[in-house]
This record gives sequence, C-alpha cells and structure tokens, in this order.
Amino acid sequence: MREYLATLLARPDEILLIQGAGGELLVARIRALLSALVLVLPLANAVGGAKVSETLIGLGAAVLTNIVAQVWLALAHNPRRHRWLPYATVTWDVSATTGVLVLLAIGDRAAGLNSMVVWAFYLIAIALTALRHDGRLTLYATVLALVEYGLLAWTVLGTAEPEQLVSVDYGIASTGTQVERLVLLLLMGLLTLAIVQRMQRLVELSGRDVLTGLPNRLWLLQRMPAIFEDVREEGGSLCLALLDIDHFRRINDDIGHLDGDRALRHFATLLGETLAQGERIVRIGGQEFVLLLRAPLGNAWERVDRLRRALADRPFVPEFGGDPQRITFSAGLAAWPQDGADLSALLHSADRRLRQSKRDGGNRVVARDF
Repeated sequence: MREYLATLLARPDEILLIQGAGGELLVARIRALLSALVLVLPLANAVGGAKVSETLIGLGAAVLTNIVAQVWLALAHNPRRHRWLPYATVTWDVSATTGVLVLLAIGDRAAGLNSMVVWAFYLIAIALTALRHDGRLTLYATVLALVEYGLLAWTVLGTAEPEQLVSVDYGIASTGTQVERLVLLLLMGLLTLAIVQRMQRLVELSGRDVLTGLPNRLWLLQRMPAIFEDVREEGGSLCLALLDIDHFRRINDDIGHLDGDRALRHFATLLGETLAQGERIVRIGGQEFVLLLRAPLGNAWERVDRLRRALADRPFVPEFGGDPQRITFSAGLAAWPQDGADLSALLHSADRRLRQSKRDGGNRVVARDF
C-alpha cells in the first residue's frame, strides 16, 4: 500500500505528463460539449413544471459554465505553457457543481442536497481526471469534492428546520442520504485512482526497455519534442550520440545469450555513470544506444571518447565461466540544431557518422563528416 500511494503521489514520468497534456485538451473538449448539453437541463425542468426560480438559476449557471468552458478550451491548446491548468480546471469543475447546489439550497434546502442531476457532476469531475494520468490530480479532485459537499450538507442540515428538508419534488433530505453520497464520492475517487495507477504502469512499461530498464525508442520519440523545447527555453547545448557495441554478435556467441544480456546491462550501467543532470541514455535497438548530452559538440566528443577509453579498462566478466570480455563501441555524434532540427535529422546525422566510425575500424567516436 505504501508503494502504491508513493507511485500515485509521485510526479508522473515525462511521457505521462505529455499524454496528460493531451488529456487536458480532450477534457476541455468534453467539458465544452457537456456544458452545451447542460443548457438543455433548465429548459427541460421548465417544461416539466419546475419553479421559475430554479429554472433561472439553472439557466444562469449553464450560461456561465459554457463561457468558462470555452476559456479552458482555449488555454488547453497550449498546456505546457500553463502547467497550473489541470488544477485550475478541476477546481472549477468541482466548485461550479458546489455553487449550483448552494444556489438551489437557497431556494429549496432539499433541492440543494437531493438534486441528483447536479450532484452527479462531482462524479464526472473526478472521473475526468483519469484522462490526465496524474494520481495527484485525482486525489485533489476527490478531497475537494468531499470537503465542499460535506460542508454544504453539514451547513444545510445544521441550519434548516425539519419542514425545510422535505420537498415534493426532491423528497426528504436526510443525514443518512448525505453520508451515502459522500461514500459514493470516495468510491469514485478510489476507482479513478486505480485506473490512473494502471494507466501509469502501462505507459511506464511501454516506454521502458525490458532488459536494461532504460527508456526505449518509443520514449525517445515521445519525449524529444519536449526536450527540444526545454533546451530552447533554458539555453545551453544538446548533442545526440548514437553508440553501437562493436562485434556484439561474436561476443554473444562466445559467452552465450544469458551472459550476453548481462553484458548489455553492464554496458548500460557504465554509460549511466557518466550522465549529468538532465541527460539521458536510451536503448533503441539490440546493441544500439543513444546518449542525450547537455553539452556542445566538442565537449560531448571528449566525454564520449573518455567513456570509450574507460570502458576498455573495465571488461565484462561472464557469470557462467569464460574469459573477461573487453567491450568497445563506435559512436557518431550530432549537435542540435546545427546537424538537425528534429529527432529524425539528428539520428540520420549521427548514424552517418557512426557508419564512418565502423568503416574506419570501429572503437572510435566521430563528430564531424569527412
């Protein structure tokens, strides 16, 4: 349970944040659609013989909801610029529901507590947080709904006369009914948290290499646009190094596939020891790795070449017998944006230089075209 809560409350992986940003836009569109449909509710109540005051309250709330929904939709088109947006929209979704219930309670105490149609928007607000892939947001929405509705029920039940809690249209507002609704809100929150946790796990697995635990090609494809944007905003340099282990098939044949897998993990561990903050190592193929280095091309070449020489001094020792294996690699480097403005162009430049390194005999780092 402790690990489960830690996973939910931790800051999501970057892939999840990117997908959550897309989820925020989807939620904004759903909110706009639901808000448009909400305009029908007060009109339907009026046709059904509802009080004029209730109809006016519902109509005013529906118009305001539609206006705000369009504002959220406009902001959601650039969610990375507005990182506060998910919490702001969740606060609106929950508090707007509470606001309508308060207005209903002013006219009819029982209506404020027993209006099932309006109260159901709490459940919708909580459920929609699953599309943001952030357990913290789901927890926030659940707690906010419980607190706001709990205070509303406590205030109305504590201040109303018994006859005010009875309505021909909405029945009797009782303490037991309100407790049941709070329990339903809690259950919806727990269910949504379970869905978010499951989604986080699936996305994490899809973006991770099973053998080494490193980010994989899918992670790289999804994450690179955000990395480019971060470097552009923060300044500094970015280089991509494409590494390929020399003669790995022969090594695999000599020591066996199990030790071959261990050799790959050994290699990945050594690469990881060289990374600075904000840098990444990604496994994109069998024996191919990508290093994302926050350094200019010359400095990146020095670091990768130093890694190449250090790796030669730390041979891999097979677990099931056999001689220590000296692992070397060839590498091609590309600088952003000089050698490519996007991931595809950078990989193409780095791969061209990697092939040059192989043609020159391998076990070397190439950073420029010849």
